[in-house]
Amino acid sequence: MENKDAKLGFTEFAETWNGRLAMLGFVIGLATEFLTGQGILSQIGLM
Repeated sequence: MENKDAKLGFTEFAETWNGRLAMLGFVIGLATEFLTGQGILSQIGLM
């Protein structure tokens, strides 16, 4: 049984937002790489 009032842990609400933010970060990373011509490691000075 799941507690609908839970604020912490692996709730459906938290997992939905984690997925959305992960997809947004991935798209921003791809766009940045496309626009600069450099990978993320090159941009932050690791390569």
